[in-house]
Amino acid sequence: MRFGLDEDQVAIREMAQNFAREHIAPHALDWDARKHFPVETLRAAAALGMAAITIREDVGGSALSRVDASLIFEALGEGCPTVAAFLSIHNLSSWIIDAFGSEAQRRRWLPSLTRMDRIASYCLTEAGSGSDAAALRTRAVRDGDAYVLTGEKQFISGAGASDLYLVMARTGGEGAKGVSAIVVEKGTPGLSFGADERKMGWNAQPTRAVRFDQCRVPVENRLGDEGDGFRYAMAGLDGGRLNIAACALGGAQSALDRTLAYMGDRRAFGQKLSDFQALQFRLADMATELEVARAFLRHAAAALDARAPEATKLCAMAKRHVTDAAFHVANEALQLHGGYGYLAEYGIEKIVRDLRVHQILEGTNEIMRVIIARALLGGR
Repeated sequence: MRFGLDEDQVAIREMAQNFAREHIAPHALDWDARKHFPVETLRAAAALGMAAITIREDVGGSALSRVDASLIFEALGEGCPTVAAFLSIHNLSSWIIDAFGSEAQRRRWLPSLTRMDRIASYCLTEAGSGSDAAALRTRAVRDGDAYVLTGEKQFISGAGASDLYLVMARTGGEGAKGVSAIVVEKGTPGLSFGADERKMGWNAQPTRAVRFDQCRVPVENRLGDEGDGFRYAMAGLDGGRLNIAACALGGAQSALDRTLAYMGDRRAFGQKLSDFQALQFRLADMATELEVARAFLRHAAAALDARAPEATKLCAMAKRHVTDAAFHVANEALQLHGGYGYLAEYGIEKIVRDLRVHQILEGTNEIMRVIIARALLGGR
């Protein structure tokens, strides 16, 4: 069905929603307050196939579609966008290994990643090359049967807790064509981490710098050929952007649902808040924004599944539109709660804090506009 879900997709969505309601949502505020990284909960999600959603079945993956993934991450995002987003990053790293690794590499790393016996982090961003990712400076110098890595990655989710680090490092000249993808395993001499960052949101996952000081890694840990790493990184981000958007959409839907319940209970001037037409109109606009975002997200995911020529453009559009809409809806939800929205116990302010970064990571929404504009004007 073009605009609906088939029976399998309905079941997938319900499975993820039930997991989020039982295992994530009841703990989300506590995890945020304690800055607790719920690894065992992530492994429970992995047992249901949610750590390897689009990975091939021969290594333990679920072999589902990008549309299916969008349903799962939206549902998990309703429980906690932070936890859902980390699962997205793990899926992204695993997918790159599945898509571009050799058979030996796939069988070496992916079975443990699909179960989350081992956890993966994606290492692209550096302090001096965020939006300009192709300007990265981390270098991998060939020395016999090894690469020696020197440099530092910034804003890495899972750093210190993860077991595998998918690192984009410069093995050649300047620009994108000089970048290779290398897997660095935890415990490798020369690999270290910065302090856990103090953040506005996303407190239920660690964010640290990843440092390489003469870090010696076997050449066999390189994915594909030298110089192909940046292409792999960008291919992974198409799906990653959809997943991050879906996590934001789920968080915003939770904020709207909480607001509907609150306005049905809260009274002012002798009426329920939900009886005021001005406030009804705001709720109507919020719900409409989320439905439009949801429809476009699934459209972009279907394009990526079909490997359509315009898929990268549509993924950028979806990431930009959905994360902007989700943050706006969450912020409106906080406003409609009044002073209570500002209190941690109501859960709205956490969603607002968490969703703000979705407009920044996996490529800022300004960079999404650059990608879209290039696609529109490329033939002119």
